[in-house]
Order: sequence, then structure tokens, then C-alpha cells
Amino acid sequence: MRRIITLSIVSHTNVGKTTLARTLLRRDVGEVLDQAHVTELSEAHTLIEVGEPGEEGHGELRLWDTPGFGDSARLLKRLRRFGTPLLWFLQQTWDRITDRPLWSSQQAALNIRDEADVVLYLVNAAEEPEDAGYVAPELELLSWIGRPIVLLLNQTGEADAGSRADRLSAWRRHVERFEAVREVLALDAFSRCWVQESLLLERVVPLLNDDHRELMEELEEAWNRRNLEVFERATAAMAQYLAAGAADREELPDRKASRADKKQGMETLAARLEAATGELMSTLLGLHGLEGSAAAEIDRQLDAFAVEGEDLLDPEKGAVWGGVVSGALGGLTADILSGGLSFGGGMLAGAVLGALGGAGLARGFQLIKGEKLPEVSWSAVFLDRLADQILLRYLAVAHFGRGRGEFRDHDASQHWHELVAAALQARADEWSAVWKAAQKDGQEAGARQLRILVDETLRGVLVEGYPEASGVLRAAR
Repeated sequence: MRRIITLSIVSHTNVGKTTLARTLLRRDVGEVLDQAHVTELSEAHTLIEVGEPGEEGHGELRLWDTPGFGDSARLLKRLRRFGTPLLWFLQQTWDRITDRPLWSSQQAALNIRDEADVVLYLVNAAEEPEDAGYVAPELELLSWIGRPIVLLLNQTGEADAGSRADRLSAWRRHVERFEAVREVLALDAFSRCWVQESLLLERVVPLLNDDHRELMEELEEAWNRRNLEVFERATAAMAQYLAAGAADREELPDRKASRADKKQGMETLAARLEAATGELMSTLLGLHGLEGSAAAEIDRQLDAFAVEGEDLLDPEKGAVWGGVVSGALGGLTADILSGGLSFGGGMLAGAVLGALGGAGLARGFQLIKGEKLPEVSWSAVFLDRLADQILLRYLAVAHFGRGRGEFRDHDASQHWHELVAAALQARADEWSAVWKAAQKDGQEAGARQLRILVDETLRGVLVEGYPEASGVLRAAR
């Protein structure tokens, strides 16, 4: 007995079926163009498997990408006459030659009738439900075929939880007269997150018959396990990156280092961090099945590094270059500021200098007395901002659907900025302690603590962003 569960993606033409398929599959399939009826034939792809092919316990979750619907009312009339095989065959042959859009639409309907266990019906959520005139006849057609339907809101953008809830409510009210529509979920092919995919598979389970339900639970568990492995590898890489930054130091050539020596030390430290950022971004993209020139984008987005020496610490000129970070020098005494950088007594005489590009991240350096020579390292203020930016970069990658093409824009929405800032503030003491541990005991000691802290902080942010999928994140610990 073949253990296969099939999901068929269907929609009005040019709503984004193939784009969503690419995002779910983490690879390029089909053809994506901004025109109607690009997909003309149904194509099957494997989403996830359990067991070994050919063995008794093997199971497969299959995804069909189908042609888009066109004239649904005329198609419904045609399909109702399919009880006569000869008439159906003649219509198929004739339409393929004379009416390609209608013929492609027939292929979608036939795929659902012959293959689908559950239909994933996409709508353009950028439209108001009452303005989407194609929806009613297409849902009537799908209801006539008789498969359970999950309606997916595509093209939602990066909406926050409140906006998503409002859109979901509006669409649920609009389609409630169609009994075949069993669920309405948001799943944007461009900006969905993997936790939303898990929610989709969870909601498919009760729509299946008893024979398939147990298999679907196995497949859902395998899907979640794979995604959580990616998440944990990502948080481990982020922890190593942050620990390396916290522990990094650049020794200066002389105890009485010149301004040029200090500038060179700062530039060397910054160059290492920029290289590490590019490597981390490449790792995150690879883990999420994405491609792109992340390192090159980072290089372009980091502003040219500029340090003018102790003059920037003069209280008359402003302690922070460009006013990027306010209050960053709190705790430093006026005599240290007016006296410039100090190496004496092993005390920190830190300051924030320069700015780290389009992300708005302040570069903060501190000069400390090393065992033999003074060293430049990153300040705690800077490390806090670095953690903020790296969590946001992860969220940008995790929400980047493969259907968008190569990853280029790493900015996250204001909604995620606010959630990350709140999560970091709530655990500020823990972050402060881990920076001290990394600077005192080294990178590996810091990485062990940071792996837990990054993991738990990001899980908390995702739960806040997707409360409806919180079970996936909380049950995975």
C-alpha cells in the first residue's frame, strides 16, 4: 500500500502558486512570470518523507503545483458533463488547441479530482474579499469536486499579528457559506515564516480520513523536526559569531600608541567583524535554502569607517560621532572625557565612535590595558546593538520566501524591530553578564551561554509574532 498524502495548490491565475511551491520546497520549480497562465501542466513534488523508499514504513507528503483558474463559471459547466468519457476527451483535445487558458484550468480541476487529499486555495490578500470576484465561482467549483479546502492568504506582506488577525477574520466571514472551506490561514509566499508552515500542516491533519491522519502526524513531526534543526543550527552559528565579537581584541603596537595606531587597531577589529558578518549571513542563507550576495550587500551597506581620534571624545564636540547612540557614555567621568583615552590602571575608557552603516548600528570601541600592551575591543553598548541587529537579520532570512529570488534586502519590518527590542530589554542583565563572561573567559565560554540565550530569546520573539503557532516552538525544547 502506497502511503502518500497529496496537497494541491490552486488559485486564480497569477496569484502565486509556483512562488509558494518554491518557498515550501526550498528549491526552484516551475516558472515564475508576471503574466497569466504561466503554469500549463500540473507538476508533483515531494515536500517531506518518512522512512526509506521501498520499505514498509515509507510515507510521503506530495505537493502538486497546478495551472491557474481562468473562466471558472464556464469550466464548472464543462466539468459537470465529464460523466461522458468521450465528450470529456473531445473537449480536452479541442480546448488544448483553441482555448489554452480553459484547457489549463481543466488540468487543475482534474488534478484535484484525481490526486488531492486537501486543496490549498490561494487568494490575493492585498484585495478586499468583496473585490475578489473570482473567489466565489472558484470555491463553488472546488466545492463541487468535493475535497476539503484550506484557504491561504497570499501577498499579505509582513503584517503584524493584529493585522493578520483582521484580514483572517474578514476572509473567514466572506467564505463561511462554503462548507468545503475548513481553514483560513495566512501564508505569504514572499514573507512567510517556517512556523507558519508548521501551523498549516498541523491544520491539515484533522481534514484527512482516519487512514491518512496517522501518517500526516508522522509527516508533520518530520517537517517540524527538520525546521527546528535548521533553527538550532542557525542560533548556534549566531552564538558563535556574537561570542567571537565579544572576545575579540586587537593589540596596539606600543603602550603609548599614537592616534594612527589606535585608528589602525579599530579598523582591523571592524574588518574582522565585517568578514564574520558576511560568513554568518552566508551560513543563514544556506541553512534556509536561499541564495544571494549577502556579503557584498553588507559591504555596500556598511558606511566607510571613520575615526578622528580623541577629538571625538571632547564633550564640547559631542561624545558620540553623529549622535548615533544617546547615553552610551553614561558612567564615564568628565575628567576621563576631557583627558582623552586612558590606558592607566586597566580601567575601561570606552566610547562609541563611528557608525555601522544602513542598519543604524553604532560602532563602540573600548581601550583596555592588556597584559603587555593596550588593546582595542568592542564595548558592551556596541555588543547589545550587535545582538539586536543579528536577531533582526535572522528574522529577515527566516521570512524570505525563495520565490522572491536571491536574498538582498536584510531589513526587517518595524513590527519585528519592536519585538526584538522588547525581548532584549527583558533579559538585559543576562546579556550584560554573557558579554562579561566572553570578554573574561574567552569565545567558547561565551558561546556556550549565548547559545541558550540566543535560542530562548528568538523563540520568545517568534511566539510573540505568531502566538497561534506557539506550540511548535514551546514543545520543541
